[in-house]
Amino acid sequence: MKGFGDNNKSKIKVNEKIQSNLNKEEILNKAFQCHSRGNIAEASKYYQFFINQGFKDHRVFLNCGEILKDLGKLKEAEIWIRRAIEIKPDYALAYNNLGTILTSLNKLKEAESCFHKVITINPNLTATYVNLANLPYSEVNKVWQSKLFSESFLKNKSKNDQLNIYFARSNILHKQNSYKESAKCLKLANQLKISLYPSNSEAIISKSELLLLESDQVSFIRKKEKNYPQNIFIVGMPRSGSTLIETIISMNNKVIDLGEINILERSFKKWKENKMKNDLDDFYMQTIKKFQCNITTNKYLSNYQYAGIISKYIPNSKIIHCFRNPLDNILSIYRANFAKGNEYSSALIDSAKVYLNQETVMNEYKKRFKAKIYDINYDSLVTNPNKEIKSLISWLGWKWKDQYLSPHLNPRSVSTASNVQVRSPINSKSIKGWKNYKEMLKPAMEIITQDNKYKDLRY
Repeated sequence: MKGFGDNNKSKIKVNEKIQSNLNKEEILNKAFQCHSRGNIAEASKYYQFFINQGFKDHRVFLNCGEILKDLGKLKEAEIWIRRAIEIKPDYALAYNNLGTILTSLNKLKEAESCFHKVITINPNLTATYVNLANLPYSEVNKVWQSKLFSESFLKNKSKNDQLNIYFARSNILHKQNSYKESAKCLKLANQLKISLYPSNSEAIISKSELLLLESDQVSFIRKKEKNYPQNIFIVGMPRSGSTLIETIISMNNKVIDLGEINILERSFKKWKENKMKNDLDDFYMQTIKKFQCNITTNKYLSNYQYAGIISKYIPNSKIIHCFRNPLDNILSIYRANFAKGNEYSSALIDSAKVYLNQETVMNEYKKRFKAKIYDINYDSLVTNPNKEIKSLISWLGWKWKDQYLSPHLNPRSVSTASNVQVRSPINSKSIKGWKNYKEMLKPAMEIITQDNKYKDLRY
């Protein structure tokens, strides 16, 4: 099996930087301290040094697997987490994390088996119930559901565990068309979540408005002419159909999908720190040049805030703006239980405000850079995929292939909240789903309908 470092040369560099007199426990402590502080690069060095010394610890292999997963290297991550399980066969957390990776790799039956294994080992690991409830689970083993809905299950649980329980219950009730009961659980889950992780809506809106001004003020003089690959940015709100779009586009075997990694913003910050002496695209392309590809897709959705910057400074760039019915979108966001970065999602009013701000900002960018930005309405896409996909492929300037109509056959890994849904043929099942939750969505509706465009959006 390959080492955690890229090659032997990199291992030597790691060894030189770490004190060779550290014992096993000291190396572990250093690694865990760095990891807990978010210093992943430094933690990785200690993990590699630990492994190079011939030491073994199930936690190290698990953490290395998680780092690889976050980098989008799911197959490698799977290998490392399986190694953790070899060392500690009753490692419930490793089975849970392996299940999430297998879900992203479309190995749903294996994922379900992993989650059942977790519950056998540790029935109180509540994140596993959320993962199971998100799957198209089999009807064979429903013992876990009895446990999940038992009155005693919430007793002596932390707030994090409680919100996991309520999200899992809500998902199951939703699948059973018990929407009123599902809504009750959703409210409880998100009330708990926002008490732990306050909304970041104001920060997001302020940033959007600041970047809109900045993209208008900064003058553009390219330092040199360049021939870069086609850079496709898929932007919009979470749960707006972006994963489906990326999956359709990546049916083209020339496309490398970069996923939801915040490459552009990091490049933008480096560019500004460098006082714009080089071109912004030099920093951006430096990050992705290792892929050596003709076309890339970047699905970091918040890049809508940078649509002006992208249009001005990234050569050969195209922006696909995904959107859908605002109430369907807000409902889907509210149900998603995002891990981080979208804390506003637990507040319906804040989600509505972010939605409208995103739309306002994108409308302004479309006025300035009309030829660069393509609108794709999710409702139209799933209702008439043949027409909408052909129009999109034509706009991209690509040759048509019928395979674009069957994105569910795409073997790529998917790590977003849509990783299960995107495996099904294109369908319109989720359109107008908000009507099943209309009472719960009233606070969002009051905000949305203040916009003239949506003033008639009533039930």
